[in-house]
Amino acid sequence: MGSRAAGGAGGEQPQDDGVSEAVGEESRLLTREQLFTIVAAASINFSSMMCYSILGPFFPSELSQIGAKFMFVSGMFVSGCVTILFGMLDKVPSGPMFIGFCFLVRAMDAISFAAAMTASFSILAKAFPTNIATVLGSLEIFSGLGLVLGPPLGGFLYQSFGYEVPFITLGCIVLALVPVNMCLLPRYDSTPRKESFWKLILLPKVLILCLTIFSLSACLGFFDPTISLFILKTFKLPVGYVGLVFLGLALSYSLSSPLLGLVSDKLPYIRKWLLIFGDLMTAVCLFMLGPAPVLHIESQLWIFVLVLVLIGFSLGMSAIPVFPEILQCAYENGFEEGLSLLGLVSGLFNAMWSLGAFVGPILGGFLNEKLGFEWAAAIQGGWPLLSGLATGIFYIIETTRKSSSSSLQNPPGDNEERTHLMGNET
Repeated sequence: MGSRAAGGAGGEQPQDDGVSEAVGEESRLLTREQLFTIVAAASINFSSMMCYSILGPFFPSELSQIGAKFMFVSGMFVSGCVTILFGMLDKVPSGPMFIGFCFLVRAMDAISFAAAMTASFSILAKAFPTNIATVLGSLEIFSGLGLVLGPPLGGFLYQSFGYEVPFITLGCIVLALVPVNMCLLPRYDSTPRKESFWKLILLPKVLILCLTIFSLSACLGFFDPTISLFILKTFKLPVGYVGLVFLGLALSYSLSSPLLGLVSDKLPYIRKWLLIFGDLMTAVCLFMLGPAPVLHIESQLWIFVLVLVLIGFSLGMSAIPVFPEILQCAYENGFEEGLSLLGLVSGLFNAMWSLGAFVGPILGGFLNEKLGFEWAAAIQGGWPLLSGLATGIFYIIETTRKSSSSSLQNPPGDNEERTHLMGNET
C-alpha cells in the first residue's frame, strides 16, 4: 500500500540499492494476482453493503407492519448469532465452501444490523420527537466508547484465548441484551401507511443531505485501509500505539456530539451552519492530514493527532443535524408524521451511510496505492468540500426564495398605504 517513499513525509531518504526503483516501478502496475485479490475483496464489500443499503426502500414499510420493537429485537438476536458464527469460520474447510460461508455470514450480519439500526432510529425519533438530535448526539458517546474499547479488548482476548473467543464473547453479550431490551423497550403502535421512498429522496434538500451523509461515511471509510499503514510507516510507532492515535478522533467525536445535538435542537436555525461549516472543516482537515505535498509541511505526529481531533469534531457538526433536517424537510413537503415516516428516514440515512462506507475504502485504497496517503487524503476531502459547497448554495437559494415570496405576499406599498389611511382616520 502506497508507492511513495517514507522519506517524502518524514525527511529520511532510504538507501538506494539499485533494486528499489525497479520494485517501485513494478508496484505501480497491478499483477494478475493483485487484480483478482482486489476483485475478490470488492465483491465481499459490495455484497455486504448492498444487502445493507438495499433494505432502505422497503424496510420502513415492513417496520410499520411488524413493529419497530420486534424488528429491533430480532435484528439484535440474529446479529448475536451471526457474530458467534464468525468465530466458527476457521472450522470450515478451505476453498469454495469457506468463501461461500463468509459471504453468507457477512450478508446475514448486514441484514440484521440494518434491521436493528433502522428500528432504533425510528424508536428514538418517536420517543424524543422534540430533541432527537440531542439524544442521537448523546448516544454517540457509546459509539466512541465502542471504537475505543473494541481493539484493545479484542486484542487481549485473541492473544489470550485464540481466534474464536472474541467473537463468541461479543455474540453472547449481544444475545444477553435481547431479553433485557424485550422487557425495557416500549411498544409503539403505528398505522401502516404507504409513504413514498422515491418522493422523499427526490426532494432537492434531501438529495443534498444524502450527499452529506455519503461524504462523511466515505471519509471515515477511507481511514480503514490506509491510516494505520501511514502511521506505522511515517512515525515508526509500535503496532500497539496505533490505536492510541485513533483515540483523538473517537473521543473528540463522542464528547462533542451531545453538545452539538443540544445546540441543534435548541437552535434549529443553526443546523444549516453546522452542516456547512462541518463539511468545509472536514475538507480542510483532510487536506492537512498528510499534509498535502503542495503545502511543503513535514508530517509530524502532533499535527497528525491534532487534525484527527478536529476531524472528529467536524464530523459531529455535520452528522448530528442531518437526521432532524431530513425529518423537517419531509414534514414541510406533506409527509404525515408517524412511525412509518421515521422508519423511512432512518432507512434512507443508513442506506446512504453504507454506500459511503463501501465507496470510501475502495477509492481511498486505490488513491493511496497510486498517489500516496498525503494526496489520497487531500483528494478524499473533495467529498465533504463538494457537499459543503452544495449545501451552502442550496440554503442561499432557499433563503432568497423565502424572502422574495414573503415580500410578494406583503408588499411594502400596502403597508405604507395602510399606515397612511390609519393616520388620516386619526
